[in-house]
Amino acid sequence: MNYRQAMLVILTVLGASAAQAGGAKKTQTEEKKDSLVFTTVKENPITPVKNQNRSGTCWDYATTGFFEGEILRKTGKTYDLCEMFVANKNYVDEAIYYVRMHGDSRFSEGGSADDVLSVYRTHGICPEEAMAAPGSLVGDSLANFNEFFSVLTPYIEAVGKSKAKKLSPQWLVGYQGILDAYLGKCPEKFVYEGKEYTPKSFAESLQLDFDDYVSYTSFTHHPFYTSFIIEAPYKWRLGPSYNVPLDSLMNIIDTAIDRGYNVCWGGDVSGNGFDRQGLAQEDATPTQELRQQRFDSWEATYDHVMLIYGKAKDQQGREYYMVKNSWGETGRYKGIWYMRKNYIALNTTYVFLNRHAIE
Repeated sequence: MNYRQAMLVILTVLGASAAQAGGAKKTQTEEKKDSLVFTTVKENPITPVKNQNRSGTCWDYATTGFFEGEILRKTGKTYDLCEMFVANKNYVDEAIYYVRMHGDSRFSEGGSADDVLSVYRTHGICPEEAMAAPGSLVGDSLANFNEFFSVLTPYIEAVGKSKAKKLSPQWLVGYQGILDAYLGKCPEKFVYEGKEYTPKSFAESLQLDFDDYVSYTSFTHHPFYTSFIIEAPYKWRLGPSYNVPLDSLMNIIDTAIDRGYNVCWGGDVSGNGFDRQGLAQEDATPTQELRQQRFDSWEATYDHVMLIYGKAKDQQGREYYMVKNSWGETGRYKGIWYMRKNYIALNTTYVFLNRHAIE
């Protein structure tokens, strides 16, 4: 064997060893996650996991799931409420606001729990069966907003940023036509379980008091024990949140869950510690100061909404929240995430819940 042949053999062996080591490291990481064993401490009823698919509607799916859970808690009845009805009505409200602001407002697929509450209160709601299935109008089995928003956004930007001295009302007619073409037309009347409803009368039949729902947050750039509008993307509706210290915010979540109430959670899932398979863990110790620092530096953003419905512990006694996501029955736990309490403490933008849960 000459020198060149010998070096090739050595490099091949070393390369194989490195690949095996890398593979072993990845396997150990996965094994560590897979080895977690959770014991449920408290679990409140929820409706089935849904799939927002290719749409920025986590706010819609999570909060609709929250209200479905509220109905289930109060009446024992399971409803499948229509997310696309909410999206259709909310995007109209958002567009009107955008035009009134002459385009000096954010316009996007995103939103917040306040949006869903406002739609229910103002426009009502319908069951899933009363509208076209998500995605069906564009030949998809699930919601797909790729083409939809590529058409919708330039339209509303052209209106909102128009140099015209006076707008005609026809812009809204055309805009509504785009919504109806992609999302389906919201019904004016429908029959559910043998009875005829309007969206407003159906909402009234759900036995929900829309004055019961409140939002809490925890930041130091506003005084504690006052309400303010969180300066975050997707909060165009300007609904206020009540500001409390971090330990109080965590106590609000725990108290609600312990008393049988679910909590709608809005926060950051784009940083380290949140995986796509069902876990969220945080190495940093959550403090009020660190929360504020991460918020002000854009390290923590408001980019997702989910539903907290229970609590659990792993075999080492570490505490987690059980969280329903809207990405379908995916990941290790079929659409459920186990999120460490320290992750929630550090990455929460706001929580939305029934005020009676903590009174």
